[in-house]
Amino acid sequence: MTTLPVGATAGTPMVAASDYRAMMAKFPSGVSVVTAYAPDGTPRGMTCSAVCSVTLEPPTLLACLRNDSPTLAAVLAARAFTVNLLHERARSAAVLFGSGDPGRFDRAEWSRTAMDSGPGLFADAHAVADCHVAAAHRIGSHTVVFGEVQHITLDPTRRPLLYGMREYAAWPLIHL
Repeated sequence: MTTLPVGATAGTPMVAASDYRAMMAKFPSGVSVVTAYAPDGTPRGMTCSAVCSVTLEPPTLLACLRNDSPTLAAVLAARAFTVNLLHERARSAAVLFGSGDPGRFDRAEWSRTAMDSGPGLFADAHAVADCHVAAAHRIGSHTVVFGEVQHITLDPTRRPLLYGMREYAAWPLIHL
């Protein structure tokens, strides 16, 4: 086990990026695809594992998107986005939207959502949330986008896709 120094002052990182990456790789998370429409109507989207709940009142979540991402540019221009929480059989969608393939929407099944915030990947998602951008804060190489959830579509028959230790896996059924 590697011991890392404690006591970094604000703005002075005390750990190497590789050590931080190794730590976070061992913290599994759900897998989503964040989508939006560019000003010209072009669909944009990217795989994102940095999504979490912020508050119930008002229902708000956050997603962390790369600063140079066309998806982030579309989200900020539209002031709206969709979070597609992928189900256990949607590994191919996670890989496709993480690849940077410019034709990803030609290769994925998608349709408009109830609020038309961004493309819905209903065949690959166990939940789809339409969001309005409440705030955005740039932190290093990413921007944290806070979205107030306007509409949710759920499929309770599907289990979530997880990503951790550089692998995809289904949510395990463990009865304690």
